[in-house]
Amino acid sequence: MSAQHKDPVDAIVEQWAAERPDLDTTAMEVFGRVSRLARAMGDRMEKAYAGLGISRGEFDVLATLRRSGEPYALSPRQLSATLMLTTGGMTGRLDKLERAGLLRRSPDPHDRRGLRVTLTEQGLAVVEEAVGAGLAVQTEALTAALDPERAGQLAGLLRELLLATEQ
Repeated sequence: MSAQHKDPVDAIVEQWAAERPDLDTTAMEVFGRVSRLARAMGDRMEKAYAGLGISRGEFDVLATLRRSGEPYALSPRQLSATLMLTTGGMTGRLDKLERAGLLRRSPDPHDRRGLRVTLTEQGLAVVEEAVGAGLAVQTEALTAALDPERAGQLAGLLRELLLATEQ
């Protein structure tokens, strides 16, 4: 591999090979790169969403409501479970999004003790624009490195790995 095709993970692996040649660092190479990719793309996504006045975490809430289909409403408990957030973390996000006019909380008509969180028209418009902006950032990064066939292969391999690690 030429020096121009090396990434920071290669340097780490080379150091381990010098110090511990007995180690098989393949897993380190895969997960190190996945971690670095997630961080780098997370930063890019944050910038894309910032232009719309929301953070990645706030996008996740809006997108979860949008993906739920009309009437774009879920309980705070459903949102917390989907996003794997504590109720405290969810409350902070909901407060901020409600203040911004992107969602509203109202009594649940089917459970007098419960609440429903619903996208507002403004929230729907923001999430529609945000999902397009975020997907454009991801597509640009992917297509700059891989052709469609290799991107599909990578998606399949990562699916297999994710399913195996989440069991």
